[in-house]
Amino acid sequence: MRGINILTKDGSERGMRPSWDSYFVEITKVVATRSTCLRRKVGAIIVKDKHIITTGYNGAPSALPHCADTGCMRDKLQIPSGERHELCLGLHAEQNAIIQASVHGVSVVGGTLYVTSQPCILCSKMLINAGIKRIVFVGPYPDTLALSLLKTAGIELTPWGEEEK
Repeated sequence: MRGINILTKDGSERGMRPSWDSYFVEITKVVATRSTCLRRKVGAIIVKDKHIITTGYNGAPSALPHCADTGCMRDKLQIPSGERHELCLGLHAEQNAIIQASVHGVSVVGGTLYVTSQPCILCSKMLINAGIKRIVFVGPYPDTLALSLLKTAGIELTPWGEEEK
């Protein structure tokens, strides 16, 4: 975990304090544990001015049965990861984070998205229009078009690898 060394008043070391990115990445991993997706557990948080604005994880819309209960439609149809998103019952973590901000009347313009997996093309388009300015993502996702679109839109991308923890 990246951080800074904290000293007490007497000059002794108290230990490492995580950087803001490390702090928010770790929280995003906890959010992902709420996911009901059978394929990929994804968590997302949107942060502005070092404050968490909203969170989201991937799963079925409210009041619908979860894939954890019914099985994965895309698995049943043998659809590879990164393809045919429209055949998935669940919403992505990024989508849920944006929706929660909307439900509560909170702007995410200028915010940073922390997410446990690189956004797909659908989420990337939503994040661009929502005004997200920076994305920190932990794991890859097989969607090079999404990365290209985000870069073209001028969104700062920060891959978060094991070497940075």
